[in-house]
Amino acid sequence: MSTEPSVERQLFDLRVHTEPERHEPHERRDAARNRALLLDAAHRLVDRDGVAAVTMDAVAAEAGVGKGTVFRRFGSRAGLMTALLDHTEARWQGRVISGPPPLGPGTPPLERLLAFGASRLDRTIASADLMAAAAGRHGRSGPAVAFWTVHVRHLLTELGVTGDLPLLAMALLAPLDVTIVSQQLGAGVSRERILAAWTDLAERVVAGR
Repeated sequence: MSTEPSVERQLFDLRVHTEPERHEPHERRDAARNRALLLDAAHRLVDRDGVAAVTMDAVAAEAGVGKGTVFRRFGSRAGLMTALLDHTEARWQGRVISGPPPLGPGTPPLERLLAFGASRLDRTIASADLMAAAAGRHGRSGPAVAFWTVHVRHLLTELGVTGDLPLLAMALLAPLDVTIVSQQLGAGVSRERILAAWTDLAERVVAGR
């Protein structure tokens, strides 16, 4: 019997963590609540006014706390942006692991792969400014990329694709990178055209299995 963990277990282990583990004694419940309060306030500002409007002063005012509380929790605006990016990524990963189909479980693997590409592209577009504000991370955090790669590799396996699956998965993820997507959008390429090309690529990879 194989001792390799299930893909669900692998994805769960690779998900982006946004809260300290319970065994860390310094993280009090009120501190965790404050963190959630501040992130919720930052989310509202982004949705309402855009990333440029998210300053430490604005978040403090939106959350009804002192600016010092925001600085103590995140250290800097870049730290706040990174935490906000991780928070949105964790919510998206939760939808992949256990959300409704077609992004979540319960749909044929090709349909789920195409839903992943569309959702990932939309998230990249929506989060581009946030990624840039998070100290130039450009969406390439190790845990996030590992999560995407394992998920795509698993879907390719279910589809009967053979070959170097980790590299094939990375090849499918590359066109969804924020730098590439931003360059294409800046050149006047529409979201619909980007998605159509990615869908064609994914279907060709699967058909060539």
